[in-house]
Order: sequence, then C-alpha cells, then structure tokens
Amino acid sequence: MVREALKDELNKILELYLFLHEEDIPEDDEHLRDTWDLIVNDPNHHLIVNEIDGKIVSSCVCVIIPNLSRGVRPYAFVENVVTHKDYRKRGYAGECLDFAKNIALQENCYKMMLLTGSKRPETLHFYENAGYNSNDKTAFIQWL
Repeated sequence: MVREALKDELNKILELYLFLHEEDIPEDDEHLRDTWDLIVNDPNHHLIVNEIDGKIVSSCVCVIIPNLSRGVRPYAFVENVVTHKDYRKRGYAGECLDFAKNIALQENCYKMMLLTGSKRPETLHFYENAGYNSNDKTAFIQWL
C-alpha cells in the first residue's frame, strides 16, 4: 500500500535509509526530532512509503516548491528514492514515484525533477521508464 508516512514511523524510515546511502541511523536527539517534525508538518513535503505486510519496503520524498515563473505554477522535486534490498525489482519504488506524480498533478506542478548519483544502466533505465529523462536539463551540484 502506497501512502504518506505517519508521524510514528520515523525509525522505520531511518532503517530503510540504510539501503539508500546511510551507514548508520542518526542519533535520536532533539535535532533529529525537530527535523522530523518539520517534515511531517510541512504541507509541501511528502514522504511517501510503500508498505507490504506491515513493513515499509520502499520510499521517496516529493517536495512541492512554490514558483513565480511558468504561470506561477509550482514544481516538484523528488529525492531519496530507496527500496529495501530484499524487495527490489518488484515495482515498489515505481509505485512510490507514481504516487509522487499524482501529488504533483494535484498541486498543478508544471514539472518534476529528480537527481540520481547512480551511473548504473538499470537504475537510469528505471527512471526513464518512470517518465523522467536526462536530456532536457543539466544538473550541477555543489556539496556543502
């Protein structure tokens, strides 16, 4: 079942993020809790999860960004697309991306963007099959 994350699912999401690029779960401190509260209480921040048999197996984030160009239409940014290693290649992440797309359509976004650090052909093909292309824009990143 694809849905938005619930407030009490922070630990489940952090465990899933170990399959993203995290090496450990962050310390459960005030900063972590404050950040989580900002995320779950922001109407433009959608943390989407795919739950199978009571376990969160896949997730992505979709942030709606207000915008003054393109007819004052917002755009969506997708980040942190991840699937537990035991549940990959079953369509769960694709379902999360479809859910994000529906949010973007409901919010009248004119585009959706995502970045991936992966160079693996199967990952790039996955995003292309989900409707994204790497031809229209050039991404630049400055790590801080």
